[in-house]
Amino acid sequence: MKYNLAGLLMGALLLTACQAPADRPEATSSPTPSGTRSTPPLAVEPTQAPRPVESFTASLSVQDGRTYGVGMIPSLTFSKPVQDTAAVRGAVKVESTGAQEIRAHWFGTQRLDFRPATYWTPGDVVTVSGATVEPVRFTIGRSQVSTVDAAAKTMTVKTDGKVSSAVPITTGSNEHPTYNGAMVVSEMFDTVHMDAKSVGIFKPSEVDEEGRPVPAYDIPDVPNAIRLTQSGTFLHGNYWKPKSILGKENTSAGCIGLSDLKPDETEAGFQKKDGTQAKGFFDSTMVGDVVEVVNSNDATVRPDNGLNSWNLSWDRWS
Repeated sequence: MKYNLAGLLMGALLLTACQAPADRPEATSSPTPSGTRSTPPLAVEPTQAPRPVESFTASLSVQDGRTYGVGMIPSLTFSKPVQDTAAVRGAVKVESTGAQEIRAHWFGTQRLDFRPATYWTPGDVVTVSGATVEPVRFTIGRSQVSTVDAAAKTMTVKTDGKVSSAVPITTGSNEHPTYNGAMVVSEMFDTVHMDAKSVGIFKPSEVDEEGRPVPAYDIPDVPNAIRLTQSGTFLHGNYWKPKSILGKENTSAGCIGLSDLKPDETEAGFQKKDGTQAKGFFDSTMVGDVVEVVNSNDATVRPDNGLNSWNLSWDRWS
């Protein structure tokens, strides 16, 4: 879902970054969105000795020619802390055919995000450029913003501002509530393996033959999985719980569950049988769509946990 913008730091961008003062303090970086792949390091020789050489790679969360939802965040992730963040920021341009102002924000010194004050306008063409690199252009598609009400246990989907569907759901339990806030779809998988060990949730007072804690769940084929946070929040199909809990009980470990079938069912089976809300939502979704969770017992998701920068107020976005 994401790719490297090879060469983004060439030319003026690398020149200024590589000549940053050596005594500038380095801050701890924020988590990197999932799916990033690295390019070979780009090294630049200094033009004025004895200034130190700093080389790093950068990856970009958007791909040239793609269409994304209205919440998509153009995000640059650097392979190491950037010393002169102002110089790097000044060498990267993000422009839109729309009328919205676009600003940049650093999360630590390894991640640089760009966004307007509110979601992008459908039809906008956004261009990311820097120095001598070929511009990366992507298009904003139709608007799909879904509201998950954790208290009401429902999800209402709006397409281009009009309600297109409303389905019963289950969200995080009292022990493991779902984050509140606007969460942007960053990855999509037909199936994904979910193991409670990865998020530190185990069965109480139970160990395996080697004395290790037993994960609370281990599901190898979670269907129609849509990633919402780097830390592991997904919206996905749920076939292992009775459908009767949907709309009535919150039972998950923090994810949002919709009714579904096991992945080994045929496509025809998905179309004929009841319980296909997850498949229908998956098929209507694209990377960059927004899921807004309200009325949960948890805090608002951190803006740097995935592509969820919309949770930082515009006043603080600079």
